[in-house]
Amino acid sequence: MLQRLTFLSAGFAIVASIASPASAYMVYVSNEKDNTVTVVDSTRKEVVRTINVGQRPRGITISHDGKFIYLCASDDDTIEIIDTATYEIVGSLPSGPDPELFVLSPDGKTLYVANEDDNLVTVIDLESKSVVTEVPVGVEPEGMGISPDGKWLVNTSETTNMAHFIDTATHEITDNVLVDSRPRFAEFKPDNSEVWVSAEIGGTVSVIDNASREVKHKITFEIPGLRSESIQPVGVRITADGAKAYVALGPANRVAVVDAKTYEVEKYVLVGQRVWQLAFTPDQKTIISTNGVSNDITFIDVATDEAIQSVTVGALPWGVVVHPN
Repeated sequence: MLQRLTFLSAGFAIVASIASPASAYMVYVSNEKDNTVTVVDSTRKEVVRTINVGQRPRGITISHDGKFIYLCASDDDTIEIIDTATYEIVGSLPSGPDPELFVLSPDGKTLYVANEDDNLVTVIDLESKSVVTEVPVGVEPEGMGISPDGKWLVNTSETTNMAHFIDTATHEITDNVLVDSRPRFAEFKPDNSEVWVSAEIGGTVSVIDNASREVKHKITFEIPGLRSESIQPVGVRITADGAKAYVALGPANRVAVVDAKTYEVEKYVLVGQRVWQLAFTPDQKTIISTNGVSNDITFIDVATDEAIQSVTVGALPWGVVVHPN
């Protein structure tokens, strides 16, 4: 993108065109072990701020207007609200015990929270900062995904090994789909047609048809030189055009690149140690992984599927979300 600047010199107007800098984004990383959120400038690949937060921060997301970060302070049994302009904690939400992961509704009005200790999904109204209802689910709920049309919520229960489909209008479970062992994450395709559920111990990603509520395909992973038990799928992200998916493979230290139409694994990208969660930049040119054991994040170029650079953050980075400057 070009900017036109006008300079006055000796009575003459001189118009010059200069290239404006590429879009810069702020990357927010929750660090589970040292109770901080690291803020990274995506252009400079540098840490610009460290925010002290509550105990054991994990799930992290951002309001659609970019004004607030929502953060699961799991051991404090609360969700903290961080002002992105000041980096100050400005409030909290009644999350229920041990909030681990959550998802924001497409209209930005509701937060759906997995409460691992009491087997509930807590529904929070963000305007009133109050609990709307609690939905009983399976044992150890974690993964949370919502359909782009906002009609369906999927929660995964780690011990029950199910994906629970919840009608967001009635807050009732309509379907329970059995998947492989220890499901950790749920991600809908942009066209609402499928939901992908990763199974950490099972080593697979189940592709569930959103109409029939049946598993239509299971994606498996094989990496030369690694034992199958080292390949543990966790975070999943699908591109906005529905063409590619990225799967974080835990202690395999790799992110799998999957053709989202054929379900074939196209590539494994080597990143840091124990890759956990993933987030796209808003322009979808880059995807970022959190690497828990190596205490860093890795920037991956979506066009080439090559790792660009890693940046050291806090201790045991868990979640990541990105917001434009």
